[in-house]
Amino acid sequence: MRRPKLRDAKERTGSELYPLGEFPQKAIYEISRRLVYNFAIGKADISGEDWGNIFASSINGKHLARPLGLADVVFKKQAWSVKSVKNKNPHSCKKIRIISGRNSPDYSYGISEPRKNLEETGKAIINIWNERINIALDKYDYMRTVILIRNINKLEFTLFETETNKFIPGEYEWRENKNGNLEGINKVNKEHKFTWQPSGGQFTIIYSYIPASAVRFRMKRPLPLDLEKIIEQIGFQKKWIAINR
Repeated sequence: MRRPKLRDAKERTGSELYPLGEFPQKAIYEISRRLVYNFAIGKADISGEDWGNIFASSINGKHLARPLGLADVVFKKQAWSVKSVKNKNPHSCKKIRIISGRNSPDYSYGISEPRKNLEETGKAIINIWNERINIALDKYDYMRTVILIRNINKLEFTLFETETNKFIPGEYEWRENKNGNLEGINKVNKEHKFTWQPSGGQFTIIYSYIPASAVRFRMKRPLPLDLEKIIEQIGFQKKWIAINR
């Protein structure tokens, strides 16, 4: 279904590659194919860098592979924040925690003692996140978060995406946990939504549900590729190697 025409809509220069959460069958196939390849070459797991490359390749996008900003993978005027997390039961889990960057209230707001006023620090943490979304949307028409939940032992995966949303600071109250980290709690339903670590500034968002549009799949473990056959296939020669003693 095409995007609706609205009188008050923002002028967008590009269209969505596909509707939110409706991964093309070809993209799912490409993701699976590239996961199989990673395991065939001997990788015990996939890194965040691997997942960014896999997702980008599956949609013919570009993996920016940079530490700053929320946009990891882009295709024309659309951007994705690309995340992966381990879970024992990817097909049935109800809640996941996603590391979503590093926020520094000290750098951004001059808050050098984050535990002195938890509410002030919490609002600063959320505002930093919101501003990162603003920056991404200044450049891209669409900003999504795509998440792969994985169990490498079972080779089970759940894939879903959501809009990369801003949050209202006033909807959350903050407390310090036993580890000295700050937790953002929804004032209405009392759900734990955020965790922020003063040491290093790691910001975690808790997703308390997996959408119905999530794609669940499993795969057969491939046999590892034979070293000698690969060496022969690429035409390896001893003269490729220069040894300095």
